Amino acid sequence: MKIALIAHDKKKNLMIDLAIKYKDVLAKHTLFATGTTGTLVMGETGLKITRMKSGPLGGDQQIGSMIADGLLDLVVFLRDPLTSQPHEPDVSALLRLCDVQNIPLATNVKSAEIMLTALKNNEI
Repeated sequence: MKIALIAHDKKKNLMIDLAIKYKDVLAKHTLFATGTTGTLVMGETGLKITRMKSGPLGGDQQIGSMIADGLLDLVVFLRDPLTSQPHEPDVSALLRLCDVQNIPLATNVKSAEIMLTALKNNEI
């Protein structure tokens, strides 16, 4: 599967923890991430990740383009719902594209764990 990993600033440590916990699962798939998230996760896990630009600099749009083109199978986007994001329209567009293209989308750690566990068990 082709999986995108995205995390807002206050959620990056949670993404690192998630990637460490599910490293064996993620290592079997093709990974993409926005810039900073990808750099941090790679540094902590050694996973191979294709990095896009930072989210506010167009990375969310790059991931959105991949979704629109049918190039992603799963998105883990750990969002910070309590902090205003300067690129909120890009975030909303990405979420909308997941719905339009019927791409599984996890926006918090618990939903990500459910999806990654299902992936580990070959249920998706």
